[in-house]
Amino acid sequence: MTAVLFVCLGNICRSPSAHAVFRALVASEGLEDKISIDSAGTAAWHTGNMADDRARSVGRLRGYDMDDLRARQVTVLDFDAFDYIIAMDQNNLQDLQALAPASYAGHLALMLDFSGKDSGEVPDPYYGDITDYEHVFELLEPAATGLLAHIRDSHNL
Repeated sequence: MTAVLFVCLGNICRSPSAHAVFRALVASEGLEDKISIDSAGTAAWHTGNMADDRARSVGRLRGYDMDDLRARQVTVLDFDAFDYIIAMDQNNLQDLQALAPASYAGHLALMLDFSGKDSGEVPDPYYGDITDYEHVFELLEPAATGLLAHIRDSHNL
């Protein structure tokens, strides 16, 4: 089983959106028994909360369900459990690199590294409006497709 963790700051906007997009893609490919998926935040502010209403609304319109996802904070134990830990922006990646044990042999990367375009960041939509959430999904969908292609190639799935 290949395990993937998506990480943003509070785990209520970007990372649960990435989780939902990637989960739907994995399910459509019939790979649920080969790839496990979770999401977390580098901060604990929203622990236990559902994804932001705006993220869930835009996700629902695009065919993604996030209602079962609850925010949690990333821990050092995640480095034992996940082969891929995917950050939404450079600050999250730096926080993860600081937390990662020296022995971590998995893949730490930015989500947009898999988009097929130049690397970049998934912007935090929290203080924006609904169009900012739509933009997040527009960035996540091709990146999720690229990530799945990478995992399929790397793990012969």
